[in-house]
Amino acid sequence: MSAAVRQGAGLLVLPENFSFMGRSDEEKLAHRENVAASPSLQFLQEFAARHRVWVVGGSIAIRLEGSERMSNSCFVFDETGQIRARYDKIHLFDVDLGGEIPYRESDWVAAGEKAVVVATPFGRLGLTICYDLRFPELFSALAMAGAELITVPAAFTQVTGQAHWEVLLRARAIENFAYILAAGQGGHHANGRRTHGHSLIVEPWGQVVAHCPEGPGFVVAELQAERIAQNRQRIPCLQHRRPFTVQQG
Repeated sequence: MSAAVRQGAGLLVLPENFSFMGRSDEEKLAHRENVAASPSLQFLQEFAARHRVWVVGGSIAIRLEGSERMSNSCFVFDETGQIRARYDKIHLFDVDLGGEIPYRESDWVAAGEKAVVVATPFGRLGLTICYDLRFPELFSALAMAGAELITVPAAFTQVTGQAHWEVLLRARAIENFAYILAAGQGGHHANGRRTHGHSLIVEPWGQVVAHCPEGPGFVVAELQAERIAQNRQRIPCLQHRRPFTVQQG
């Protein structure tokens, strides 16, 4: 993170589960954090304030009062270290890829219900987490609410990541003429899983302007607000969206 700041980054985005992956769902549940006394949030708060930068804190396992489950939550900090937004992951990863232990995120995570857009000095920022990437209606809702940048902290599996990660990120950028800032966990983890990594920044026309190959690292790019406005003016598809019904034969 400090290296990215030294290269001029003013907005930092971390991956999903950036501070703790866990060897099992049970271990992750055991290490849920309380918002009022979270070491992960305290670290981000202090880092943002010390370096005078905005930080999108990937995601953290947060304890839910009165529940045995948790939320998978992304917090946004401003340059003073204050929390400016919280987003709880809406779409939960319940899939069976074949040849691997099935994923059942909903067994231990409570789904969020609200899309979140927050004003920042870099533009209006929409928040998503990982599996949300497969649901274009969420990205459309964020763009319609004014989002110009959309963050995608993720821990995409290696299998799905090598097939779908980049093409989905580029599609979401093109559909909404927005910058997509995607921070991916990568490598082999203590739980036996492998995540894809390959953090990317995609500009509003769908071109990848920064890419971190597999392995530790980060990407930096300059955001150009005029690219968003220019593309949305040339092809005003956000304004052309219309309600419709489906007729079945």
